[in-house]
Formats: sequence, structure tokens, C-alpha cells
Amino acid sequence: MLSKLENDNISLKEVYKDYFPIGAAIAVSDLEDEGQREILLKHFNSITPENSLKFAIIHPEEDEYAFDDGDKIVNFAAENRMMVRGHTFVWHNQVPEWLFKDESGEAVSKEILVERLKAHINTLCRRYNDKIYAWDVVNEAVEDKSDFLYRDSQWYKIIGEEYLDLSFKIARQASQNAVLFYNDYNNEKPEKLHKSYKLLKSMIDRGVPIDGIGIQGHWDIHDRDLFDNLKAAIELYASLGVKIQITELDVSMFSFDDKTRSILKPTDEMIEQQSKVYKKLFEIFRYYKDVISGVTFWGISDKHTWKDNFPVKVRKDWPLLFDVDGRPKSAFYSIVDF
Repeated sequence: MLSKLENDNISLKEVYKDYFPIGAAIAVSDLEDEGQREILLKHFNSITPENSLKFAIIHPEEDEYAFDDGDKIVNFAAENRMMVRGHTFVWHNQVPEWLFKDESGEAVSKEILVERLKAHINTLCRRYNDKIYAWDVVNEAVEDKSDFLYRDSQWYKIIGEEYLDLSFKIARQASQNAVLFYNDYNNEKPEKLHKSYKLLKSMIDRGVPIDGIGIQGHWDIHDRDLFDNLKAAIELYASLGVKIQITELDVSMFSFDDKTRSILKPTDEMIEQQSKVYKKLFEIFRYYKDVISGVTFWGISDKHTWKDNFPVKVRKDWPLLFDVDGRPKSAFYSIVDF
């Protein structure tokens, strides 16, 4: 085991430079926080804007775009020679109210919604075309709570199942060189894996320009089937000939159904179990380095993580490699010492 002093001099992105880029999802506030910024620059060589490029944030009104935060993050990445993943064009969540309505407040027509989508994608691609190397074109379109294949979103209700094909075709026309991903959560679990595989294969067979699959990786320390599920998913997706990325990695201290609020700091046992999970995950990622083209954490440190409010509101969680003070945790040591 490397000493703490030796690890203090190690850069995560340098350790994995022969494997895949190491990314983090960030907000502008992270760039303004000296500690967060220092960790980001030392350990990561890829950035995903956590919320700044989502439809409702960057395109709040039909004739209004709010580019400030997106520009700050993308320009920061360019100045520091970091890659950028764009997230996301099409999602059922964080969408503005105007998008699905006509002038009378009724559901918009299919034709108008497609035109709005095309205008949105074209505008973002024109602005960021040379600075964003990959886009999550469609996010979370597969239903995971029933036998249905497609989530019953407004996109699906208004356009129909072809909205996925159209989204990728529009994105390819707008950005010839970007790597285009379908992104989802729990798509390593058997039932959703096979739904996702069916969807992707049918799109590829139709000639839809989809280049990759994003496995989000919102996991926890209690999932005993995670590793076997993940290996099976990677192999099945790889059989399609697409790129695979882990796009939103974090390892929660709580199982999804655990509503506990009484734990104010992680126990030694929780920290050790998290370390073991991260160690095994990165063993799998390294083993499949020929098909995994990137690993992105959904955050920089435990100081700022979406898991503090999901699925339990106002509950602190500690899912990342660096603690609330920016110090590397045992999970960090477990993935750099190999």
C-alpha cells in the first residue's frame, strides 16, 4: 500500500492516463471554490456541466438562452485543456414549461416540437461545437418500473418512439464530429439492461447515428449484485460495437430504499465498504479499458453532491472520493494503488 504522503503527490488523471479520461460533473460554484477548483485541476481531465446545459437552465424561454454558466464551464475546460461532455439535449426532467405547449396553452403539435428540438440542438452545437467532444443526446428514455420499453414522457407522448431517432439524427447533422451517447441509470441491472440493449440494437439496425452508451453509475455500498451485473452489461453493450462510458459515478452510503436521517457522519465500516466497492469497480473498468472510453464522477467531493437531497431530502451523503474538506478518502487510495 502506498503511504499517504506518496498518495498526496498522485494525480488521479495521471494514474489513469493509459486507461481512460477521468471526469467530474461541476457547477460554476465549484470553479469559484478554491478547494474544489484545486481538486478538479489536479485530478480530473474531463468535465460535465452538472446542470448548466440542461434544457430548462440554458433555454428558459423559446426566444431566450442563458449561456453564462455554460460558457464559464466550457471556457474553463478549454483554458485548462480538459475535455467536455455535453449533458443533455433530451430528458423528461428539467425542461421548461413552454417547450410542450402552444400559444393557447394546449399540447404542442409533433411538428412544432420537432422544430423546437432542432433549433435547440443546432444553437448549442453552433456555440460549443469545437469545445464539446461528446453529448448525452437522449437521457433516461427507457421505462424501468413496468413492462413498457419507453418512458411515458412528453417527448414520447407528442412525437412517439421516433423522437430518439430524430434526436440523434439532428445532433449528427448539427455536430459531425461529436460522440453521441444514449445515457441512463440502472441500465446495468438485468431487466433494464435487456430493454436498453433492445432499444439500442434496433436504432443501430435502422442506421441511427448513435456512438455510445452511458452507464450512469449511481450505485451504493449495499448492492451485492452490482459487479456481476456490471460486467454482463459491459459485455452485452460492447457486442453492439458502441463506446461505453461510466457517466455519473457515485457510491452512496445508503441503499435507495433506506430513509435513515439519523447518521450525521459515515462510520468506519461504511467508509471501508465504500473503499472496497470503488476498488472492485475500478478493477472492472481497467479490465474493460478497450471498450470503456471514459469514467466521470457526479461531483468533485462530498462537499457538494446531489445525493445530499436524493432520494431523501436534506440528508447528508458521502458518495465521492474526496471528503467534505477535500481530503482523499480510503476509496481514493483503493483505486490509485494497483
